[in-house]
Amino acid sequence: MSRVKVGIVGSRFQADCIASSVRMMPDEAEVVAVASPSPGNAKAFAERHAIPRFYLDYRDMLDDPEIELVSITAPNDLHARMTIDAARAGKHVVCEKPLCVTLEEADAMIDACARCGVLLLYAEELFFAPKYVKAKRMADEGAFGRVHLVKQGEKHSGPHADWFWDVRRSGGGALMDLGCHGIAFCWWFLGRPAVKSVYAHLATQVHGARTQGDDEAITIIEFEGGAVGVVENSWNRPGGMDDSIEVFGDKGQTYADMLMGNALPTYSETGFGYAVEKAASTRGWSYPVFEEHWNYGFPQEMRHFARCVRGKETPISDGETGRVVQEVLYAAYASAGLGHKVALPFRPRGISKPIDLWRNPQLARAAL
Repeated sequence: MSRVKVGIVGSRFQADCIASSVRMMPDEAEVVAVASPSPGNAKAFAERHAIPRFYLDYRDMLDDPEIELVSITAPNDLHARMTIDAARAGKHVVCEKPLCVTLEEADAMIDACARCGVLLLYAEELFFAPKYVKAKRMADEGAFGRVHLVKQGEKHSGPHADWFWDVRRSGGGALMDLGCHGIAFCWWFLGRPAVKSVYAHLATQVHGARTQGDDEAITIIEFEGGAVGVVENSWNRPGGMDDSIEVFGDKGQTYADMLMGNALPTYSETGFGYAVEKAASTRGWSYPVFEEHWNYGFPQEMRHFARCVRGKETPISDGETGRVVQEVLYAAYASAGLGHKVALPFRPRGISKPIDLWRNPQLARAAL
């Protein structure tokens, strides 16, 4: 199989993850270009990752005939426009989570890619994280009997980039940023059943001076067949990333901590370079991880997407996956605003961003 030529939009943390992950599977893909409007960022990124070409405008990169697959790691409010532009340029698209900001954008992205005959791939790395894949395989083999409860939690001290904190760009807070992972995970783990209802409680506990978004969120999802998913998210956990799952069935259960089983409990009075994502310091006790990107599932995800482009595999995470997540996000923000669970389908129109359904409950009430 010839290597799929990849262009990355963005030059911050997630773009680094993608570029590093593609290098880990060199037989499948190769990053040949990067685009970033920030002065100096694209050039520095290209030099750091030995990428031959860089652009200041992603639209110029779309004119590059060598590029087959575009990975979008830009802010949420740019996902739809960039995806549609890439589709019209004949490029397959990998879009980072969440898929976009609104349901209308999700529909437009899916439609544009279908009409242009390109793949819209949704970057949900939890579908590829080794521990979580193992847990699902055991569940599918019947190890836990009928699975009735799945929990996923992701917590850390807050996002890397300023735009995450600006709800006008992100569309929401910790639920939008982290909850999209847990929603997708529970749905995928249980076999992609229909969602019956969503209940959520949101709060801004710590970062009210910095954001109008939620910095803590608990979401309960009721699925067709009776199983329940619980998603816990926080931007208020210092000390590094905490990502874990719990699975309960009538014949067994399992637990997985994505990073701690691959960490070295370490004490240092002087500190050292890097321990784990979102760890602000390495002085005192810390838990440096090894093969971090592999533990997250990024290389496996990009390998799968490259093979989908070549027609060797069928996408397990696509635009429709992202749309399922988007509707649950809408319902969760509406539920938090209304104070009760919201039944699905829930497809309010004319909402500019999901968090408005929490901050302005009348918008949610009008959609019921």
